[in-house]
Amino acid sequence: MRLTENTQTLERIFTGQRILPVLSIQREEDVLPLADALAAGGVTNLEITLRTPLALAAIRLLTAQRPELCVGAGTVLDGRQFQSVLDAGAQFVVSPGSTQELLTLGLDSPVPLLPGIATASEIMMGYRLGYRHFKVFPAAVCGGVALLRAFAGPFHDVQFCPTGGITPATLPDYLALGNVMATGGTWMAPAEMVKAGDWDGITRLCREFTGVA
Repeated sequence: MRLTENTQTLERIFTGQRILPVLSIQREEDVLPLADALAAGGVTNLEITLRTPLALAAIRLLTAQRPELCVGAGTVLDGRQFQSVLDAGAQFVVSPGSTQELLTLGLDSPVPLLPGIATASEIMMGYRLGYRHFKVFPAAVCGGVALLRAFAGPFHDVQFCPTGGITPATLPDYLALGNVMATGGTWMAPAEMVKAGDWDGITRLCREFTGVA
């Protein structure tokens, strides 16, 4: 079982890098300049979501052309998608929720799985198998900072990456929590800036947020 090794890998990925952009790629020509803009702002961990048909191609392109970046795959829903992102070269896998299928695959996966949770029961399902890192989604809807504070009691050795509804205004509140290893979101690469090709603007935003983190 590779879970222990993968847990250590997740900790290395997010050490000193507590901002995780969640990217839905709409145009292939945006992939490299967007990644470069994020990296110039100090953001080198990227989550490419499987919400668009270009996701797998974007992961393959980035792993080939920007090997210095850590490129993960998000919105992975089942075993078929899990294998497809591994084949594309994803360095970590993120799911919006937890299923027995995904949790079992993650036990021996060559890369870490960050399973999604919204309740204590879901944490306990993963915890029993040895998982100690989870995505909280949709964070703001589920209870946000108050929920994560509540989780800190019974799950004192668990770390979370909240995603969903986090804004620049609420970001510092999440990052101040001891059980938050990173936060995910789209605010550092707004869709309108990507569409306009405002790469310098995205770099400026990232520098602002990495200063907070």
